[in-house]
Amino acid sequence: MEADWLTWGRSETLAAAAAFALVFLAEFGDKSQLVCMTLAARHRPWPVLLGAVVAFALLDALAVVFGATVAGWLPRWLVGLAVGLLFAGFGIHALTAGEEADGDEVVAARSGHGIFFTTFALIFMAEFGDKTQLAVAGLSLASPPQAVWAGATAALAATSALGVAAGRTLLRYLSLTWIHRLGGIVFLILATLVLLHTQPWARIGAWLRQCWEAFQASI
Repeated sequence: MEADWLTWGRSETLAAAAAFALVFLAEFGDKSQLVCMTLAARHRPWPVLLGAVVAFALLDALAVVFGATVAGWLPRWLVGLAVGLLFAGFGIHALTAGEEADGDEVVAARSGHGIFFTTFALIFMAEFGDKTQLAVAGLSLASPPQAVWAGATAALAATSALGVAAGRTLLRYLSLTWIHRLGGIVFLILATLVLLHTQPWARIGAWLRQCWEAFQASI
């Protein structure tokens, strides 16, 4: 029982750490962080940060529920194939895409006491169906969903806090291009590990052989 608990604990910790690292690299300097930078420059920082964190927590919860539900009825090899291809696509996109556009055009100036709801609505609409939400759903296909949610939400809270606290001065010392390329490399490494672990091509090959044999038998 103790060994099982230790194994479970390590898997939870590793899943949370992987989700944190992956999401942090993917979202650093992304539009959501630029939204937080812009709003925090015009309004009190705490409502901006709280609105962003609540929006991300809800988005991650939706992604994790979807991923865990799908994983419950899909074969393991098919899950591995889907996650591997998904991460490979994200990695290639991150390596080939240019720098993000200036975040000033994403939001308009807002005033009043509704800055929490303004931030929540902007982040939720901007990130719904975004690559990061899809990545969280993909991670929850093969990892403990609660750990993925915790790691991803913590990463998004961290990037939002950096955006609120540091503003644009942080971007003077860090190249978004290289940060996004590093994230792309991480995505590709994870895609390779997932595909090597699940080996979906073996199942695909067996299925193709069965189809071919059935076709020959019907002739």
